[in-house]
Amino acid sequence: MMMWTEKYRPKSLDEMVNQEEIVARLKGFVKTGNVPHCLFAGPPGTGKTTAALCLAHDLYGPEYHNYIMELNASDERGINVIRETVKTFARSMAMGKVPFKLLILDEADNMTADAQQALRRIMERYTETCRFILIANYSARIIEPIQSRCAPFRFTYLKPEHIAARLKYIAECENVELLESGIGAILDVSGGDLRKAINTLQAAASVGKPIDADVVYSVVGHANPSYVKDMIEAAMEGQFLKAREILRDLIWRYGVAGTDLIRQIHSQIFKLDIPEKWKIRIAETIGEIDFRLVMGANEEVQLSALLARLAEYGQLMGRGG
Repeated sequence: MMMWTEKYRPKSLDEMVNQEEIVARLKGFVKTGNVPHCLFAGPPGTGKTTAALCLAHDLYGPEYHNYIMELNASDERGINVIRETVKTFARSMAMGKVPFKLLILDEADNMTADAQQALRRIMERYTETCRFILIANYSARIIEPIQSRCAPFRFTYLKPEHIAARLKYIAECENVELLESGIGAILDVSGGDLRKAINTLQAAASVGKPIDADVVYSVVGHANPSYVKDMIEAAMEGQFLKAREILRDLIWRYGVAGTDLIRQIHSQIFKLDIPEKWKIRIAETIGEIDFRLVMGANEEVQLSALLARLAEYGQLMGRGG
């Protein structure tokens, strides 16, 4: 089955949403028929690669694949690839009305320092025949000489309403029953990453049931936030054994990883109706437990210790029994 992220990828800049300022600048390049070297930076799943491909489509037309090369720098990150593959493509002339080709270098922030230095020289030497679009999650990892040669574009997380609209469109096209609670859950787990949201939708659709919150959380291995809230409330009200029972249920029945659960607990703490000074203490405790989990400590033991601390804090606040 084809990945829905590819099947429903926008084909033109006109189809892109949420990145209005970036799209307007790119349309200006298409209108003039001239593109500088570009650096697309921002979080994953926000449309960086899509924008590069849409720019190529609008610039060259339906046969744009003949004028571009896509490389993933996380796989091909060494200096030999830059000196051979990239240099060979960059120095050959484009055959068409646009006098240059496009080289799209995805995950460029994973390139070695030597490879970046080699790329810098190629960008400088072959500007007439090739323009580079570097795509990175962290622009600070790109060396300064390359950054200074590129027009910067900063992508931001997509708005929830735009992600929701895209999910509804895909669900309608695929004849999938997507409930409002399912949309809310996908927005919760994707965190503004449209690619993750669409992949989650496709995974949930494979279950063959109407997509609600429970289906979404089960396929991604996350706990339903209501269960996490119940566990925290039980602990802080002095019902430690009940809270621990919910914890064991989440770990053993639902298969929720301890590191994922600790992040959800951290998120829920700030929604509690308790004084700010206690939120600070609890956040500090959660950070300590998270560090222990990262260092390889037993998940159930450490999370039980966290619940015990929450029960202790609840008593100090006068909430525990």
